[in-house]
Amino acid sequence: MGHHHHSKNRLRRNALGLPEIVASTLANIAPAMSFYFGFATIVQGAGVAAPLTIAVAMVAILFLANTLAEFSRFHPSAGSFVTFIGRAFGPSAAAATSIFVVVGYITAASAVVVISGGWAQDALKTFLGINVPWQIISVLVAAFVGVLVSRGISLSTRWAGIFFIFELVLLLVGAVAMLIAHPASLTLAPLNPANLSGGLKGIGLGFPLAIYLFIGWENSATLAEETANPRRNVPRALILGTLAIGVLYIFLAYATEVGFGNDAKAVGASAIPYVDAIKASAAGMLFIAYLAGLTSIFSSLIGLTNSQARILFNSGREGLLPAFFGKIHPEHGTPHVSLWAFIGVALTIVLVFGRNIAPVDLFGDVGTLGTIPVIVTYLVTNLALPVYVLRHARASFSVLRHLVLPLLGVVMLALPLWGLVEPGQPAPFNVFPYAAAMLLLGSLIYGVLLSRRSPDLMSRIGSYVADAE
Repeated sequence: MGHHHHSKNRLRRNALGLPEIVASTLANIAPAMSFYFGFATIVQGAGVAAPLTIAVAMVAILFLANTLAEFSRFHPSAGSFVTFIGRAFGPSAAAATSIFVVVGYITAASAVVVISGGWAQDALKTFLGINVPWQIISVLVAAFVGVLVSRGISLSTRWAGIFFIFELVLLLVGAVAMLIAHPASLTLAPLNPANLSGGLKGIGLGFPLAIYLFIGWENSATLAEETANPRRNVPRALILGTLAIGVLYIFLAYATEVGFGNDAKAVGASAIPYVDAIKASAAGMLFIAYLAGLTSIFSSLIGLTNSQARILFNSGREGLLPAFFGKIHPEHGTPHVSLWAFIGVALTIVLVFGRNIAPVDLFGDVGTLGTIPVIVTYLVTNLALPVYVLRHARASFSVLRHLVLPLLGVVMLALPLWGLVEPGQPAPFNVFPYAAAMLLLGSLIYGVLLSRRSPDLMSRIGSYVADAE
């Protein structure tokens, strides 16, 4: 295996420890951004007991985190899903996943690029009364993030971490202010299952969006090659990050509802419930809420570009995609071609489609469209785990960890996936399932043709084991 590996094809070893990869994950998830724009819709589905929907989503993501943690113990790789699915189902599946998941990720990333401009434009208007077109801000943000991530993984991860801590403190201060301002509303109503509107169906309605709040939980898996002791630290980061963000969301959801006097109708009718609750509880803190949103969007873009572009990079390096994606910067040790391609295409999507759509609407559109392939990939990865362990590590097969938990993960994902593709959705969402199906078909055809053309493809998939010499 190891004979054709030269260190020049390698990313920087031991550049990151457990705190850094957890920080990168939390930054990627971007709790402020996700919670600001997602919570109202979850409440519309679940009513006052919306925090419970978020708790169920956290459990669903923990099933997936177990799957990725197990894969990372056996075969830590910058290729993440592509490597894991390829090692289980063969080269065509790996090549197909390369295209399918990377296109999904880039589309979802364009949501963050558009909202960076939209939110900053809104902030400048609100506080300074000046109007800068959001497109200009989005271009500047994308360029700055591109420079930062190509300069080095430690540098950009440190910045993502600093921005995240800032965002976290602001969110918590705001939430505590809401609780202090409404002592009469401090009840257990938001945590009482009896208050789920429509019973279990209520959980279902907000569930796809609650899962969406957690997207980015898988960030640390692709950083395996640059992480010290990846077989121990990556699994830990996957579980820790998911738990930490879940607890944070449940607290924010509780505080926001208290800020609204537990009035689910009012929360559901608000565009950005957290910000409206701040206005009602501590109007002087409005600037802080906007700032938390800005740092959240910014650190998210750093975290997700770093992580997701590495899948593109690894597929280039292993010959699943064109080889130039596998280039590494001679000085900074970063996969600079993939990083710039990733952020460049995301920005292009935004500029092409953002001519006459409001940023918040475009955010919802491309975010949803990109999430469909990503959730399908999560699902296939859960199916891949038992196959992989039985094929490559039968001696350590555990019925619970390698069969029961992944299959529960598949069951839990079926609901949000159905929520994304069920018929009868308003335009443009009604077209997205067909777009995703066409992408899947195209990816599969590519995978089959490529594996026919290069018979040695299987030996290259996952050939860069993160901690191998």
